[in-house]
Amino acid sequence: MAKYRIVTPAGASFTTAGGGYALESEALAGMDAEIVEAPTDTAGFIAAARTADAIYGKGIAITKEIIDALENCKVISLGSVGVDSVDVKAATARGIPVTNVPDTFIEEVADHAMMLLLAGFRRLLEQDRMVREGRWKEGRPALLKIPRLMGMTLGFISFGRVARAVAKRAAPFGLRMIAYDPFVEEMTISDHGVLPATLNEVMSQSDFVSMHAPARPECTHMLREEHFRLMKPSSIFVNVGRGPTVHEESLIKALQEGWIAHAALDVLEVEPPSHNNPLLRMDNVTLTAHVASASARFDEARKRRVGHELALVLSGKWPMSCVNPAVLQDTALRRWQPIGMGRGPNS
Repeated sequence: MAKYRIVTPAGASFTTAGGGYALESEALAGMDAEIVEAPTDTAGFIAAARTADAIYGKGIAITKEIIDALENCKVISLGSVGVDSVDVKAATARGIPVTNVPDTFIEEVADHAMMLLLAGFRRLLEQDRMVREGRWKEGRPALLKIPRLMGMTLGFISFGRVARAVAKRAAPFGLRMIAYDPFVEEMTISDHGVLPATLNEVMSQSDFVSMHAPARPECTHMLREEHFRLMKPSSIFVNVGRGPTVHEESLIKALQEGWIAHAALDVLEVEPPSHNNPLLRMDNVTLTAHVASASARFDEARKRRVGHELALVLSGKWPMSCVNPAVLQDTALRRWQPIGMGRGPNS
C-alpha cells in the first residue's frame, strides 16, 4: 500500500472521459502516492475516503457529511475555479485546506467574454441568419441603429482575475470601464484603468454589464428584477461566471419586456437547460454551453495543477491556491514561497 492515498470519485469531470491520472501523477512522482477511485454515492465514497490523506474532488459534491467523516484528510483539491462543489465552511471547521485552480483558464474565459460582448453588440447571429436566408440587403440597415462602440461604458460586477483580463482586452476598443466589487480595494480597480462604482451605478450607467461574481451562497440571485430594471433599454448583459448568481426569471422578463436589448450567456441557472427554457427561443440572446474556459490546454493544465497542489501539501508545504487560507496557520504545513503569493496568512 502506498504511503499517501488520494481518493477521488470514479469517472472524469469536465471534458475528458477516462485516461487515468498520469497528468496529476507527474508532480507526485517519487512520493509513494496513489490516486484511488471511489464510488460516487455518499456512503460508498465515505467508506473509501475515511482514512484518505487527500481528496481530489470532481463529479460529486463534497458535502459536510463527507467532510465530517474524514479522519486523516490534509487537503481537498479541485481542478476548477469554482469551489461550490465543496462545503468550504465545513472544511474550514475541520482545518482542511481547499484548493482550486484560479489562474489556469483566465485568458480563455476573458477571450470568450469579449467574443460574447462583441457578437451581441454587432448582432452577429442575426447578421449570419440574414445572409443565409437571402436577406443580404437587410444587414446594413439593421446595424445603422447601433451606436459606435468607442466611448460606451463596460461595467463589471466582481473584479477578480477574469474581469481584469477582460478590462485589458476592452481598453483598446475605447470603452469607459467601471466596476463593483466590495472585496477589492478601490486603488486596485483604478490601477487597471477602471473606475470603482456601486452596484446600482454599474447597472444604470453601463452599456455592457459583465457578470463575474463567484458561485458562493451569498452571491446566489445577486442580480434580480430590481437590478435589471436599472439597465438601459439598449444595454447588453454578459455572463461568463456562474448561472445561479442571476435570478433567471428576472433576466427573461427583462429581455421579453425590453428593459435590456440583449443577453450573451455562457452559463445558466440550470445546466443543461430544460427544452422549455424561454432563453432558447429568444432572438435577442446569444448562448454557449459553459465552454468559456475550454481550449486545447484545458484538461492538461488543470490536471497538472491539481497534482502540484496535492504534492505540495503531502510534502508538508502550503498549497499555491487555498480558498480558505486562514486554516494554513493552524496546520503543520510550512510556508515555502520565496515571495508573497498574494494569498494566505502573512502574504
